[in-house]
Order: sequence, then C-alpha cells, then structure tokens
Amino acid sequence: MTNLKNIISRFRTEGTVSEATPFGSGLINDTYKVKTAETGCPDYILQRINHNIFKDVDMLQTNIETVTGHIRKKLEEAGESDIDRKVLHFIPSDNGKTYCRDGNEWWRMMVFIPDAHTYETVNPEFSYCAGKAFGNFQAMLSDLDKPLGETIPDFHNMEFRLKQFHDALEENAAGRAAGVQYYIDEIERRAGEMCKAERLHREGLLPKRICHCDTKVNNMMFDDNGNVLCVIDLDTVMPSYVFSDYGDFLRTGANTGAEDDRELDNVNFNLDIFRAFTKGYLESARSFLLPVEIENLPYAAALFPYMQCVRFLTDYLNGDTYYKIKYPEHNLTRTKAQFRLLQSVEAKYGQMQEYISDIMRTK
Repeated sequence: MTNLKNIISRFRTEGTVSEATPFGSGLINDTYKVKTAETGCPDYILQRINHNIFKDVDMLQTNIETVTGHIRKKLEEAGESDIDRKVLHFIPSDNGKTYCRDGNEWWRMMVFIPDAHTYETVNPEFSYCAGKAFGNFQAMLSDLDKPLGETIPDFHNMEFRLKQFHDALEENAAGRAAGVQYYIDEIERRAGEMCKAERLHREGLLPKRICHCDTKVNNMMFDDNGNVLCVIDLDTVMPSYVFSDYGDFLRTGANTGAEDDRELDNVNFNLDIFRAFTKGYLESARSFLLPVEIENLPYAAALFPYMQCVRFLTDYLNGDTYYKIKYPEHNLTRTKAQFRLLQSVEAKYGQMQEYISDIMRTK
C-alpha cells in the first residue's frame, strides 16, 4: 500500500486517498480502485501498464489522449450532457504526461466512472448495443486527422500471421507438423482469400480506420438504465481495417462453444448474435463506411476464426511458446475449435450477405 500511495501521489488528483484495492478481472494490466475521503472528490482507477506487451508507452498514451480528446470534442459539439461519464479522462502526472515511470514500471490514472457497469453476457440485446457502440466509436474517429501509432505492430495483419505460420512450419521445432497435415492443408487452401484485406489496401481500395481492435461486450460501460455510456480499454486503439472490430467481436460473441472446446459439436456460429451486432453496427457506421467495407463484412466474420486458427497452430508447431496451455495438446484443441467455427461461418456466408443487403436497402 505504501508503494501505491507513492505512485498515486505523483498524479494530480483531488482529495485525500483513503484506500487503493485491486479492481476488475483484466488479464493484461494490474488495476486498482483508488478511493478518496472527501465528499465531492472523484475516485480514480490506477493501472500498471504491461510493458511486456505495450513496449512504447509514450505511443500508447499519446494514442489514447488523441482519441479521447477527439471524442470529448465531438460530444461537446453535439451538446451532450454528462460528458465525463461518456469518455475516459486520464490524469496528468508530475511530469506533465498521462503516465509516469517508477523503476521498470509504468503507471497511469483515470477518473473512476460512478454508477457504471460492465457485463460479461453475450446475448442479442447486448450484442446490438455492442455493435452500435463500436460502430459509433469508429464513426466519431472517422475524421481524426492526427495519425496514430500501432501499439501492437501487425496485430491483425493476416499476411504477417501467415508468415509466422510458414516460419514455424519450416522449422518444425516441436516435431509436430506431420500430425496436423489436415489443418496445414486447410489453412493453405484459404490463404489467398484470407489476405484479401491487405491486397485491397495496397490497391488503394480499402482504407485503414481508427479501430478499437478488442471488441468485447465487457469493453463497454453501461449506466443504471442499461444505456451504453462509453467504450473502454483503449490500449489497442490503432489504425486497422474496420474488419478488426467487426470480425473480432463475432469470433467470440457468436461462438456457441468455447474457444478451446474439446466437443466440436458445441461450436457453431450463432446467426442471432450476428444479426443483432450487425444491425447495431451498421446503424452507427453506415454513414462513413465504403461499399467495399460493407460487402466484405461476411469475409471479416470468417477472417478472425481463420486468423486465430493460424495463430494457435503456429504456437503448437513452435512448442507452445506464446499462449499459456493447461495440457500438452491445448493449442491443437484451440486450433480445431477455431477451424470448426470457421467452417460454420463459411456455411452461413450467403445468409449473412442477404441480411446485410436487406439492412442496406432500408433507409
């Protein structure tokens, strides 16, 4: 507690700190809720930034400051009320930046949003809210003219992920390639189609947008009445294709099974979740989306289980050096589950295209 108090004292907060306790269930950064003693003073969220993942903390925080500042300005121009609950507000430290360094640790602090909630439930209602919130997030940032850096370079670059896969296949460090030839062949068979986004971008047809890149239901804050307040967890906000936010949500949200489900019959692509999320997303985002982005949304739904299948199999071939495993074949189990999800998406491609076309015909 003493060390935390020293860290907290470096930020320009209001009031007297009464306690700092672990908060939330995030897997990347260590998070604490900081309570103040005085009535009328805000509470705060203190985070230790995971420097092993986010190696350029200055870029990370500059991205976040740029995005939250732009959104705040948009909300002010729109005459929104209660703006401090609708966009994150980071506190300057004693060095004037929104983070400080203590030895080999980096810390940041933001104002705690009161009377706000996150949910883990993925159902059509919350999926619609998620689609609308993340579409609106992209829409508000669609005219941002200040460039952002890539906090995790090549995070959703399919060509890069396939290069990693091919390198792992050539090295075959764990001697496992012969036992997974079926999945290797299936990955290779789809590789050209799945790198479509990078090709379209090089041809000047597909722009990069400012995307959240970690679209989950629990990355939104709701008020007591169930209305979305704001999008949170902005560490991965960076330039990407809109497919990142759209496809990544559906990979987890529309999967009827677990990411590492051993019972492959449990794994299916839930069209009800797809329809709800897509409806909300297009309501918010259709104002700025290009036809090439809209027509390739079903491709995005297939891209992300494919990409994750490639990443899991790559790690399996490398001898499980990246993802934590609970048993020796865990990454292979994950590979099989993601491939089954991909097959389910592919089987429903036509239904997805038809639904999106119906929405776009409706003004």
